[in-house]
Amino acid sequence: MAVVTPYVPQQITVHLGAPDEAAKNVTVSFVDYVKNVASSEIYPTWEESALRANILAIVSFALNRVYTEFYRSRGYDFEITNSTAYDQFFIEGRSFFSNVSRLVDELFNDYLRRPGFVEPLAAKFCNGTTATCDGLSQWGSENLAQEGYTAPQILESYYGNVEIVVNAPFRGITSSYPGIPLRRGAAGPAVVVIQTELNRISQNYPAIPKISPVDGIFGAQTEAAVRKFQEIFDLDVDGIVGMSTWYALVRYYTAVTRLSELRSQGQRFYANSWATSDPIEFGDRGIKVEHLQYMLDVLSDYIPEIPPVAVDGIFGSETRNAVLAAQRRFGLPQTGIVNYATWEHIYDQFSGIETISWRDAEKFPYTSGVINNGTAPRSRYSTTSTMTQFPGNNLRSGNQDPVRQEAPR
Repeated sequence: MAVVTPYVPQQITVHLGAPDEAAKNVTVSFVDYVKNVASSEIYPTWEESALRANILAIVSFALNRVYTEFYRSRGYDFEITNSTAYDQFFIEGRSFFSNVSRLVDELFNDYLRRPGFVEPLAAKFCNGTTATCDGLSQWGSENLAQEGYTAPQILESYYGNVEIVVNAPFRGITSSYPGIPLRRGAAGPAVVVIQTELNRISQNYPAIPKISPVDGIFGAQTEAAVRKFQEIFDLDVDGIVGMSTWYALVRYYTAVTRLSELRSQGQRFYANSWATSDPIEFGDRGIKVEHLQYMLDVLSDYIPEIPPVAVDGIFGSETRNAVLAAQRRFGLPQTGIVNYATWEHIYDQFSGIETISWRDAEKFPYTSGVINNGTAPRSRYSTTSTMTQFPGNNLRSGNQDPVRQEAPR
């Protein structure tokens, strides 16, 4: 599995102007960058909970720019600008407020994300007086703090259901590009990334053929998809993923999933695939079990025979019963053990729901209700009709969609 772990960079390069404006770049430590922006954007006399909420938003927005390689994938030589029309306010050489500096030293490697998503939240904010936006209101956060709101409560008021990641890894900025062109015959996590990105981009550009399975092997399917991608986006059509094609994939994947926007489709932990010959069975614990449980729980909303499960990372009786139900549904041996074949059947059903319709904000508009029973927070979606892209396989007599329960849990 390709490990996807957002990290806090040791340094960040800031462009002192709009992206295309002729202006110099300055490289500063990430900690000093956050102290600078926080001292430039907010008032040191505000309540501490408001300061904490704003600092976490500043950190998260900057980390989202780093994680998505937002500017680097477009050919720029910096991570972020100091233009408030695009990013956050940064003043070269300014001093820092002592209480702000102290809080940043505590919070610089903490950030916000949606539960279950990988990418740091693109935590947009504005002052709330002369400018308003979908994200956090800076002056509004101070008003809430004066009413007794904690920092997490303030953040939830503006961003909805978010979680705070603490003590993120801290290292130098590295390029996602693996360093060598990838071509037919290559294998490994970087190929999984290519295949995942191509499959998602193909939902918006159906001429790009689907790759199945996503197996980390650069074969004929992957080469064909790369060639069509290169043709569509006016790149050299050679079927090889060099640096220009790699960053074009990054750029368009980020665009279609809206990873750099506050209302993002989101990137799940399993987005770079998981495949193993080791079965998952009763008594197992960990992230693989969480992934399995999450998929089964989503399927339970669409396939009545599969009961819902708690996403707690523990393979207990509830999870085993759901696995047995899925195996009956898919015509597999009813063992209650998740081998490769069982995982693939569950994942195939789930991915069609998750990536094509269930997470689509236009087809299932987001509503405010959120359930949090201590296991897996779950968003509610209003009921609408659905339209989807070509599913990647021919439809013929006898095919049918999974039956979806009428009322969401």
